[in-house]
Amino acid sequence: MAPDTGLTSGNAMTQDLLQIKAHAQALEGTSNGIGGAESDAQSSGPGFAQRMADALRQVNQQDRAADEKMAAVDTGASDDLVGAMLASQEAGLSFSMLMQVRNKVMGAVEELVKLPL
Repeated sequence: MAPDTGLTSGNAMTQDLLQIKAHAQALEGTSNGIGGAESDAQSSGPGFAQRMADALRQVNQQDRAADEKMAAVDTGASDDLVGAMLASQEAGLSFSMLMQVRNKVMGAVEELVKLPL
């Protein structure tokens, strides 16, 4: 078994950085500013439900990747314990953030239900 030289984790970090930049550019491209027309908002990109579904898929993929890295370390197929731990922490933080967004949305829905008609 060859020792890990850190290139794998460096490539993964570069890919993550590129992915984050692409998401940021996508968000900038779809923002219409305050007071935009409703038809402009609908034609600019995916809606909130689609974005939440995408975020859920991404968090699930991160969790699976972290599990695979931890399993590889456990079986001795990899000696990148630091990379596995970082992936595990990143997946945990992503899940925590997703749950916070979910709780905020549920709180907003509850407030809307309480509004008098």
